[in-house]
Amino acid sequence: MRALGIFAKTFERANVSDAFAAIQSHGFTCIQFNMSCLGLASMPEQVSYAVLQETKTAMDRYDLRMAGLSATFNMCHPEEEARMAGLRRMGLLASSSAVLGNTLLTLCTGTRDPQNKWKYHPENSSRQAWLDMSRTMEQAIGIAETFDLQLGIEPELANVVSSPVKAKQLLTEMQSDRLKIILDPANLFEKASVPQIQYRMAAAVDLLGPHISMVHAKDRTADGQFIAPGKGVIPFDYFLEKLEQAGIGAPLVAHGFSEADVSAVAHFLKNV
Repeated sequence: MRALGIFAKTFERANVSDAFAAIQSHGFTCIQFNMSCLGLASMPEQVSYAVLQETKTAMDRYDLRMAGLSATFNMCHPEEEARMAGLRRMGLLASSSAVLGNTLLTLCTGTRDPQNKWKYHPENSSRQAWLDMSRTMEQAIGIAETFDLQLGIEPELANVVSSPVKAKQLLTEMQSDRLKIILDPANLFEKASVPQIQYRMAAAVDLLGPHISMVHAKDRTADGQFIAPGKGVIPFDYFLEKLEQAGIGAPLVAHGFSEADVSAVAHFLKNV
């Protein structure tokens, strides 16, 4: 059975143990973790071994598995210094992963916008943006090899890797088993009819299937706004059927909604 997970930062609690208890109570069995859950920056400069151990102990107590650890930074930031700073902090998260029982770091291929790594910039399609991102990715892969980890990239409309086709291009160029795909159907379109959405989902699974290590679940309204799974236009039953047909058992991790929606989302995804 496919593992059902959630972004741990969906739950704002005084301590991580309470957050894990809430996650378990809704029937989730895995998490995508963010260091912000520990009161730190998402990409901290340091973290104590004791805190990492306490986090792993709490996960074990509530029978949760870490499906991935957020290590997102702007991999094509126009300034090299910013990209190098991101790699250094990623290295800290990589070295922390063994203690946490984590095997996947989730990344952001980035944007030329210097302030917001999720914001579209017209130079994202430039050759220089691709070169800067791919050179940063090569170094990230080296870090992953050092710590025996995988790296997950997600096609994002506003990022340099904006589509499954560009994700496949990067996989081909990198030629590394360390590089994997996180597939979120809500990132394959902004506005589209259900048949168009089905076509894009099926094409993405066909193209990227063997490389998919995690699947995200968020939804979109008809006018293109993100919303909790089950409240929008994405046919998740069709999407999961395509994954099953392709033999892809990657965990399904929900995000993009508030804690008030968690019960409804958990119920919806379990039924799907």
